[in-house]
Amino acid sequence: MTNYSSFDNEYKYSLMKKSHLTSLLACLLIFSAMPSYAETELTIEGLDGELEDNVSSYLSAIKESEYSTSLRFQSRVKQNIVDALKALGYYNPIIQFQIEGDTNDPDADNEIIVTVDAGIPTIIYESDIVIEGDAATDVDFMRLVDRSKLNLGQVVNHGNYEGLKSALRNLALQKGYFDGQFIDTRLQVSPSRNQAFVHLHYQSGQRYVFGQTTITGSQIEQKRVQSLVPYENGQPYQSVLVGELNQNLSSSEWFTNIFVEPDIESVDEDKSLPMKVRVSPQTRNQIETGLGYSTDVGPRGKLSWKKPWLNKYGHSVGASVMLSHPEKTFTANYKIPLEDVLHDYYLVQYGFKDEDDNDTDSQEQNLSFERHWLYDNGWHRTIYLRLLYEDYVQASESGHSLYVLPGISFSRVRTRGNTMPMWGDKQSISFEYGDPSLLSDTRIVRVVGHTGWVRGIGRNHRFLTRLDAGGAFADDWSEVPPSLRFFVGGVNSLRGYGYEEVSPRDSNDELEGGAYMATSSLEYQYRVTGNWWGAAFLDVGDAWTDTPEWKRGVGLGVRWASPVGPVRLDFAYGLDADDGDEFRIHFTLGPEL
Repeated sequence: MTNYSSFDNEYKYSLMKKSHLTSLLACLLIFSAMPSYAETELTIEGLDGELEDNVSSYLSAIKESEYSTSLRFQSRVKQNIVDALKALGYYNPIIQFQIEGDTNDPDADNEIIVTVDAGIPTIIYESDIVIEGDAATDVDFMRLVDRSKLNLGQVVNHGNYEGLKSALRNLALQKGYFDGQFIDTRLQVSPSRNQAFVHLHYQSGQRYVFGQTTITGSQIEQKRVQSLVPYENGQPYQSVLVGELNQNLSSSEWFTNIFVEPDIESVDEDKSLPMKVRVSPQTRNQIETGLGYSTDVGPRGKLSWKKPWLNKYGHSVGASVMLSHPEKTFTANYKIPLEDVLHDYYLVQYGFKDEDDNDTDSQEQNLSFERHWLYDNGWHRTIYLRLLYEDYVQASESGHSLYVLPGISFSRVRTRGNTMPMWGDKQSISFEYGDPSLLSDTRIVRVVGHTGWVRGIGRNHRFLTRLDAGGAFADDWSEVPPSLRFFVGGVNSLRGYGYEEVSPRDSNDELEGGAYMATSSLEYQYRVTGNWWGAAFLDVGDAWTDTPEWKRGVGLGVRWASPVGPVRLDFAYGLDADDGDEFRIHFTLGPEL
């Protein structure tokens, strides 16, 4: 019996194979028969500088796939060039087209060469720019008009014209001319005479002034919160002062949500603009934790607690603990803001430090009473009285020290930029004095100063310099505890040497600390790629009592501008280190200044 079903399936499969083969051959024939498209290049000659850039910008709107030798394409190119040159004040250009190649051969590549003569520029023949209203005598408006490049005899530029209109609107909003409007805006051009006529009349109206500032939602008494307002009632409005108000409220750390808005509906005839401020209290308790590592102290951890506002007077309290192998510290503080909340305050601090490193075993306690002033120029002045008690063993010396040290310090930090700024500096200096008549163990004067600079050249070169110096002048040096002596060495001091391992040594070759200290550093950095930099450095310094014996360290490093701060890895060589101890690797995370 014949199986017709099986035979039928085999026959169908054979037909399908033939059908697929026929389709494939047909596709190959079609593709082989398709014509290849020629390429057309477009070259612009005769222009340079700003004219060339603007023409290139206008022509970029035409896709390369649309290039051809057709008259329609040439007309489109010509119109774009004309528009680009008009915008910069050239209304009578001469444009010529030349085609190189065989336009009759569809497979041939062609080049369209456009030669452009920009012609005579159109000069501003009449500059009729008038500012009326209160802004007529405003220096900022006068300066804006003077810098607009729309004066008599200058080449007319449509961008400068539109830019001035936009700048006037923005400046009016920034300085409180909220009723300002343009009365006349005309830019007329006579191409045949190459002359332009600018007509720009702006009526600013009356300038608004700050009215009463109402702050709601505050848990702090109004007198202290109002001290954060950076302007007086009746003072001319400036948007920058509104931003400063917002920043001041945030810097106080008393509030979380802050919303500042002008009360437009309550403006009176004198253009007095009331300000409404709504705030929400900051959380009562803030806890932070942190982990870090550096080759100087190894792994370290930190736990801090802060109560940003303790009562309606804005007092705050905080404490922190930091643990590492050589050092354990605990600090606590109580802050009392004065009438000028952000700039004047009292601070009471207590600190305990347990250090067991090298030849030092010390338990140090400090209680200080401080008065702080923060000035608008960035300087921070502090006058304080510090009570120091220290129980220590330093090399072969041991003892208990008690000092009452009145002192004064000045400091300032300035930077421009992000994590690794291209410009910045830091200065600080402090003076302390102790006397037996004030319960100190011996008479001592201690001075410590620091200066550091960061300067960049272009985007890829940075230079860092640093100088630290200090001296302790005591009647009886044997009574001076380790915390008032000087030790140098380590990543932020003298690279190529161990952490605080450079100081005078006693007869047992143990560190005893110096009466004086000076270190300096010069570092060059080059951006390798992105946020990665290479570095080369030279450090010089010493801590001494009689005569300095300068130690030098050189090396290479890697810098990474991470989101949380600069990460530094240094390979340093101590040129004057002991044999076998010259090479050091330093790693740290933190600011460079």
